[in-house]
Amino acid sequence: MGDRLASVEAGSFEALAQRVHGASLAYLDNAATTHMPRSVREAMDAFEVRDRSNIHRGVHALSQRATDAFEAARAVLARFVGAGPAHELVFTSGTTDALNQVAFGLSDAGADTPVLRPGDEIVTTALEHHANLLPWQLAARRSGARLLVLRPDAQGRLHGDGLARLLGPRTRVFAVTACSNATGERPPYEELLALAAEAGAFTVLDAAQAMAHEVPDLSRLDCDFMAFSGHKMYGPMGIGVLAGRRAALERLAPLRVGGGMVEWASEIDAGWSDLPARLEGGTPNVAGAIGLAAAASFIDAAGRDRIAAHVGALRAHAVQRLAALPGVTVLSPQASGSAIASFVADGVHPHDLGTLLDERGIAVRTGHHCAQPLLACLGVGPTTRASFALYNTHDEVERLADGVAHALEVLR
Repeated sequence: MGDRLASVEAGSFEALAQRVHGASLAYLDNAATTHMPRSVREAMDAFEVRDRSNIHRGVHALSQRATDAFEAARAVLARFVGAGPAHELVFTSGTTDALNQVAFGLSDAGADTPVLRPGDEIVTTALEHHANLLPWQLAARRSGARLLVLRPDAQGRLHGDGLARLLGPRTRVFAVTACSNATGERPPYEELLALAAEAGAFTVLDAAQAMAHEVPDLSRLDCDFMAFSGHKMYGPMGIGVLAGRRAALERLAPLRVGGGMVEWASEIDAGWSDLPARLEGGTPNVAGAIGLAAAASFIDAAGRDRIAAHVGALRAHAVQRLAALPGVTVLSPQASGSAIASFVADGVHPHDLGTLLDERGIAVRTGHHCAQPLLACLGVGPTTRASFALYNTHDEVERLADGVAHALEVLR
């Protein structure tokens, strides 16, 4: 599979054909943002050109067409993640928004039946992006609950027996990532979610880094809440999803209140609408929702298994080549089911390394990747991260390894 996936039409990702600093672009920053195929852009353009209108409250033709398109997008995405009759899907601005919605909604002391109370316990892990850690820190302070953190072993792996030791009668929430954005480690989240659910906790899955190549199936998971973003799965920015069990979502106090999410309102009170409207206050990103559904369809057309095999092979290739370079350490080299290869180089700062790679047209991410607790836990500072998508090639992996080797010679 040295070439891009055969099902990816030539020219579908026009931005990737450009030259940067005189070199052809090797875009290896997909864990931050993937590019959008033409089919996604065309779906969004069709709405903007023909149907652009606000939804749900208009009786005219454009409003009704926009409403139909928005709700059709919801249905496509519900099928994409395996949501069944017991589930609901709420549109958000992205994973961060969705996880804040959950953390706020469960810790609102003014709710009719608040979930988190003083003395309760929230468990998350050291693998998390800040978006699945900082909201829980705030939720603990708001509610008086205690925050516990499941830490990985020396190889960056999480284990069920470690979680079992943290779970107790006061555990109310367990939140975990489906894939570390900093190391590429894919924790056994199915087992971890099941353990937490058995202990009676609400379960939260940050699926942002998995959606482009290993879509979690809600129908098979002990998962109350799952969050993901469009821009990490070949979709638009500014759109995401909070999906989960309807009974769990109904326990959330709305984070955003205003238009479209009430059944009635008086000068001094209001009554919330049913799901999903009660968690979708304000005018939604209708074009974004349509684009996100088109991205899900694009992934299915390309083939989920084929994408997973392709990016997994690229990651394995990169780990093998990078680890062979003197003084280079790859984080979580054993990780599978991942499209991320992060590494550190002795005596070289990642920002300098990333700058020299950019001069060769190779785009990577450098820094802490919004995962400082994890990198501190592993005893490393900022890293260089290469991340792969279905349009990347093994030739680009070779360019990355050769570019890192050249940069090490220059910087050392």
